[in-house]
This record gives sequence, C-alpha cells and structure tokens, in this order.
Amino acid sequence: MDTIPPLSKPLLMDGATGTELFRLGMPQGVCTEQWVLEHPQMLLELQQAYVEAGSRVLLAPTFGANRAGLERYGLSSRVEEYNRRLVELSRQASGGRALVAGDLAPLGRAIVPFGESRFEDLVDIYTEQAAALEQAGVDLFVVETMVSMAEARAAVLACKSVSDKPVWVSFTCDDEGRTPTGTDVLAAMIVMQGMGAAAFGLNCTDPVVTAQQLERLTPYAGLPLIAKPSAGLPGACCTPEELAALVPAYARAGARIFGGCCGTGAAHVSALNRAVGQVDFTAFQPPERDPDVIPCASEKEARFITPDVDVGETIECSPDLMEDILAAEEEAPQGALKIAILEQDDLDIFAENQYVVKDALCLWSDVPELLEGALRIYQGRAFWDGTEDLDQEFLERMARTYGLVLL
Repeated sequence: MDTIPPLSKPLLMDGATGTELFRLGMPQGVCTEQWVLEHPQMLLELQQAYVEAGSRVLLAPTFGANRAGLERYGLSSRVEEYNRRLVELSRQASGGRALVAGDLAPLGRAIVPFGESRFEDLVDIYTEQAAALEQAGVDLFVVETMVSMAEARAAVLACKSVSDKPVWVSFTCDDEGRTPTGTDVLAAMIVMQGMGAAAFGLNCTDPVVTAQQLERLTPYAGLPLIAKPSAGLPGACCTPEELAALVPAYARAGARIFGGCCGTGAAHVSALNRAVGQVDFTAFQPPERDPDVIPCASEKEARFITPDVDVGETIECSPDLMEDILAAEEEAPQGALKIAILEQDDLDIFAENQYVVKDALCLWSDVPELLEGALRIYQGRAFWDGTEDLDQEFLERMARTYGLVLL
C-alpha cells in the first residue's frame, strides 16, 4: 500500500502508541524512541495488531524524535538515525497493508515575547526531523497533538519545504474548543487549511468533545476531518463499544479519517472499523457555504470578513504598535485592521506585538520580501486588500504557502 486513497472515502488510522507501550512494560520517564529501538518486538506486535484490526495508516513512533525531544536524553545527534530506524520498524509492521506516517509532535517551546525561541528556531528543528522522515520514505506526515499555532505552522512549513507528500494536522482541545495555549481549534483549522494541510482534526481529546468540536469545524472545512480521540488511561473512560457508538456523529460532522489516541488499543480500532463500515457516507451532504463569508484567523481567534471589508486607518509599526492595535480594535471595531510593513526593522516590532491582534488582519507592504517576512511571522491567516500592485504570481505563492487571502 503506497498511495493515499481518495479521502472522500473513510480511512482508519491506528490507536495509541505511548499508553500501549506502557501497558507492555515500557517504564515511565525513559526516552520512548530509544526504548522502542531496544525492544523492537513490542512495537511490531502492537502495530501488527492494529493492521489486523483494520488500520490502514500507522504512525511511526517518532513523536519525540526531534532535536528538542532527544536532547533531554543526550541523544540530539541521532535525529536522522532514530527517525530512519523507527520508520523501518513501522514499515515492517505494516506488511505492505498500511501507510506509514511520520509523526511530528509539540516541542514545548514558546516564541518571543512569551518564550526564548524565535519562530525560525522551531522551523529549523522541525525541518531537520521532516527531512529525516522524508529520507526514511514515509508516505505522509502527521503533525499531531498540537497546542500552539506557532509550532503547528512551523511543522507544516518544515514538512512542505522538504516534501510534496500530504501533511495532516491535528490539535487537542478542551470542551470549549480551546487548546492549552488558548487557541480556538476553528482558528487553527482555518490557518492549517490555508497553508495546504491535506486533512485536519482533533486527537488526544475527549470522545464526546471531539464530536461537538468537529460540528463547529465542518461548515468551514474544505478538507477531510480527523477524529482520533482519547479513551483515557488504559481500561478507563471509554470502552471500544462506547467509542464506536460515536462514529456516526463523527461522520455527520465531516470526519473521514478515524482512529484512537491515549488509552485506545487494537480492540478500539477493531470496533471503529466495524462501525465505520456500517456508515453510509454518501448520505451526508456538504454544508452550503456563503461565498461572501471569508474565513481568516488571528493566533487565537477565528474571524470572518466579506470582500468589501473596512480595514480602517492603516497602522504603521512603531514602538507604540501594541497600543495602536488595541486602540484600533476598541475604537473602530469593523472586525478588521491593517498593518503596514515598510522597512526591515518593522518585522521585529511586528513579531513582538502580533499576538495582540484579535481581529482579521490585512498585512500590507510594497516590498515583496517584507510582506513575505510578515506573513511568515504572523501566527494567523491574514488577507491582502489589493491596494498595492504586487506581482500576481508572488501573491499566489503567498496564498499557497502562508494561506494569504486575496480579495
């Protein structure tokens, strides 16, 4: 099995890796990737059981096989080796019956001004791992359990810089649809969809909450949705039958990719497989969409504009940028604002203050390199109002790469 099937049809992923390895004897506190390589038969038996249960996508156990994760164990120099060997194990387990996905996970690093990392630091770490996974021959990339927009964006940019293979993205959230960093998963989907993700969804999330939040996403989803909820600790919270009973709700909400996260095993996957086989996916009609409602997003919030949106007075980058943004959103609440990037120093000012933006953002510059720099920094999905005559091919590349909305 070496190609991604059409995602108009359902596709079954695997269940948990970490909690199942603990059940099989992996000690707490060890480097998972190192332990798996020292006990390969444990992974082979686990993933072979998933394939027998119906999984057609296996996540290679590369969750923490990035430089940031491995350096905690003094293994930061072994990124390429570990990713290659772990993918080889999953390929062996698949037996040619399942795709093997490279798994990229949160780094646990915040960007300035709330952390010490630059956005490009995140991109560099993910690019090293994505290149290793591409060299190892993965069929696709899965950027999973994301909690911050910056890490998700960095991972997607990294994967797309080294490969043309599909990139799936999933976030985790609470019952309000918020990640631990406060990002609304609807905003996350809008940004990831704009950047060219091939699928988007939720993992490591309560099963019922997963259904509720997918319902919020589907009216704006132009890509297949993923339902890969947790079942809690092994043997707790959600039985295979209880999880399978939610499949029709996931399907109605737009999910076409199914699986399980923490606490799910082969029995859960088998139950999901039976339940998915009983759903008539042709009965679900895609929601009607108003072409004049255009999704944008800030780092934390989903925002919607129309082609004739009023952006108010243009804001220039100055030492008072934070106050200017807050005043514009408070005093002129049109739902959008416009920030101009006029020189190189503006990018640093914008990077330190862009988190204040809550409304839809129009980014403007008459210098293509500066506009791209601002789009790369901005942890949302901005729009372009067409008031400067930039090269159309450049603008279309900005739309493909960063999700820039062209009005």
